[in-house]
Amino acid sequence: MPITDARSALLVLADGSYYRGWSFGATGTTVGEVVFNTGMTGYQEVMTDPSYCGQIVTFTYPELGNVGVNPDDEESDRPHVRAVVARNITRRPSNWRAQKSLPDYLIEHNIPGIYGVDTRAITRKIRSVGAMNGGISSEILDPQELLRLVQDAPSMAGLNLVKEVTTKEIYEWSDSTASYWEFRPVNGDEHKDNLTVVALDFGIKRNILRRLASYGCRVIVVPANTPVEEVLKYNPDGIFLSNGPGDPAANTEGIATTKALLEQGKPTFGICMGHQILGLSLGAETFKLKFGHRGLNQPAGLRQQVEITSQNHGFAVNADTLNPEVEITHLNLNDRTVAGLRHKSLPFFSVQYHPEASPGPHDADYLFDNFVKLMREKRAS
Repeated sequence: MPITDARSALLVLADGSYYRGWSFGATGTTVGEVVFNTGMTGYQEVMTDPSYCGQIVTFTYPELGNVGVNPDDEESDRPHVRAVVARNITRRPSNWRAQKSLPDYLIEHNIPGIYGVDTRAITRKIRSVGAMNGGISSEILDPQELLRLVQDAPSMAGLNLVKEVTTKEIYEWSDSTASYWEFRPVNGDEHKDNLTVVALDFGIKRNILRRLASYGCRVIVVPANTPVEEVLKYNPDGIFLSNGPGDPAANTEGIATTKALLEQGKPTFGICMGHQILGLSLGAETFKLKFGHRGLNQPAGLRQQVEITSQNHGFAVNADTLNPEVEITHLNLNDRTVAGLRHKSLPFFSVQYHPEASPGPHDADYLFDNFVKLMREKRAS
């Protein structure tokens, strides 16, 4: 997009630093937590992941929008980011799957963006100071005026955003990944049990649902505040705890529901916020990371085994607060934070990363197979 055709825009961070650039997407003003994502692909997956609700995402990859957008790559019914920060953008995508450009897509959903800024400097700032609130505007070009709006915004710590993204109605999901691309489950032909999984929707990604369906599961998605009695009416073989935005400790309803469901002893699998909710339900505590983990190449593992994983989270489970009956199965190998848990005697496990990630690595897809095996064993017992 020629700079001469663009409207001026301003990004201000809570520490008073600011960056001038040009507007793309919707015009206007927005405030949120500024974070960065290091993925070289998958910007549409990021923007439509409900876990990014309330956040302004800085993409470290230097050019955004060159493959456009299409409905198959959406992880929910709309983008959930507050705004997008980019170095360069493309108005004319070049991809056979593209149905519209990234700027037009953001305009359609009333999401502003800023480009032409030094995304390396912004990322280094967040790495050194930590994730913080910020504001983007194509209307307010005075840094001090925009800073006042930023300083009035609530911190992500203590913020419950699940209510903004959870489904309003119960629904059943049946589409598998085979409907979109060839990505078969391990021992896929063996998964014909029609196991019923109830998924608590804290902000669930569609590809999680596709992977569960690919493993032969009947998936019932319920709102995060669904009463336990309603969940149990489906006689589920397993419970899935989804990803989601905000501070997991603030999601008191989800924690209470999970605690009650764990008493049933049904196989339970959590991803991302679901991992944190499981930890909290088993007596652990969580804490806010300095700048979080957001990218497609985060190493996780334990005991000489390493997986390359896709991650998107700003909170983590405190290892020092874990119940003795809970063991760590994975660590983030960059900072040694907890990346996986399981109960030593009960069929409960979780991971802090995204084994369903697409685009992204598939190293951890075996976790869905493990979940199915636990449900089979429980049904047979």
